[in-house]
Amino acid sequence: MGSEIGHTSFSESDFRRFREHLRKETGILMEWFSDDRFENDREMSGFELEGWLVDENFLPVPRNREFLERMNSPLVVPELSKYNFEINAEPRPLDKNLPGHLHDSLTALWRGCSSHAEAMGCRVLMTGILPTIEDRMLTLDNISALQRYHALNREILRSRKSRPLNIRIEGKRDRLNVTHNDVMAEAATTSLQIHLQVSPGTAGRQYNAAQIVSAPMVAIAANSPYLFGRELWCETRIPLFEQAVRLPSFRDKNGRTVFRVTFGRDYVRDSLMELFLENLDGFPVLLPATCDEDARRLCHLMLHNGTIWRWNRPLIGLNDARKPHLRLEHRVPSAGPTVPDVVANILFFYGAVFYLQARKNRPETSLSFDNARKNFYRAAKHGLDARIVWTAGKTCTVRELLEQELLPGAAAALCDRGFDPAETAHYFQDILTLRTTTGRTGSAWQKAFIEKHGPRFEEMTGVYHENQNRQIPVHEWNI
Repeated sequence: MGSEIGHTSFSESDFRRFREHLRKETGILMEWFSDDRFENDREMSGFELEGWLVDENFLPVPRNREFLERMNSPLVVPELSKYNFEINAEPRPLDKNLPGHLHDSLTALWRGCSSHAEAMGCRVLMTGILPTIEDRMLTLDNISALQRYHALNREILRSRKSRPLNIRIEGKRDRLNVTHNDVMAEAATTSLQIHLQVSPGTAGRQYNAAQIVSAPMVAIAANSPYLFGRELWCETRIPLFEQAVRLPSFRDKNGRTVFRVTFGRDYVRDSLMELFLENLDGFPVLLPATCDEDARRLCHLMLHNGTIWRWNRPLIGLNDARKPHLRLEHRVPSAGPTVPDVVANILFFYGAVFYLQARKNRPETSLSFDNARKNFYRAAKHGLDARIVWTAGKTCTVRELLEQELLPGAAAALCDRGFDPAETAHYFQDILTLRTTTGRTGSAWQKAFIEKHGPRFEEMTGVYHENQNRQIPVHEWNI
């Protein structure tokens, strides 16, 4: 979905031509898997981080076009709404230099964003859902100018036969029931998307590990408890995103409907090609924008894949020499609260995937996919206190799993790959472990602030912004 398209309305012949291209390109991709055409020499890292533009009262400002013109950087691009932007990291080897590079490069990019926003009389903020966003602000008046967003909105509504999108989320304290006649509610969900370039031989196991680690990740990175002033899930982004672009696609082997935003229907058995075949046969074409590129650039396959929002999504990339590579995109964590927290979350993902991948007894053989999916939604709703099923039928809270197994296992997995033990300990022991033991995630801090001071969301967001700029990990924030 990163590429612009030429127009916003399509005919039946457009859909037919696109499906023909998609089938041909899927065949080419199958050949690449069969012939082992992919880059296979080293693992690479990357990420995308979505942010908000806000005013002096920490209300959203629909000025991303001016902001992006000032930034004038290929690494900072538009998002669905005029309130948002996205930072993209340059790919980097996944080696001992990664923690320092992540911190330094993200700090520099974020400071640049902040400086340009301040020149406009604005501020930038990274958070899962902006606490001051109101439903009335999420309208087509504030959709970004790119044609692909207008086309996406039109085609989702056409696919739904113009039925409105009903967003119903029930939390422990409050419930929300609103209706949208467009996809703009999705703009409220801002995330950190972690990329891992993988080799075909290990990609299946790493994808399954990413699915399994999604539950602890969504809990430890939770940062969106409020939507339109209501306290809902610890990570309200999850149900909001799923319902904001809700499109049924097909039924799985158990008769369960698989939607366009999905945790998936099963583990991968042999290769990531299974997911691209599922794309072809299971998900109707949404944006049939055809191109005249060489079929081996896979532009139709990539566009189609970009309109299927798996929480763990397979990606195909091509380098300058048109050599293909495989990536996993982990879309689970919220943006923020600070640069150190973001870096810690990225390192946790890599370490946890490597830890689970290295286990002799494959975790996907002793944790059913159904339980992995249930774990994910329980953790999104209840956070670190969620009770989940782990391998071999063990039950525990997410907090216990992190403290007793995943955090030490992930840290050790990175050290086994040459990461500096002291630097690894800083992110895992000084940030992630303390965040877990104290329970002070971004979500928990926001709830504690409102519990103490009342529903003063502008004031809370101001304190949040101040702490974010001080780069204090969230578990150290005062209320």
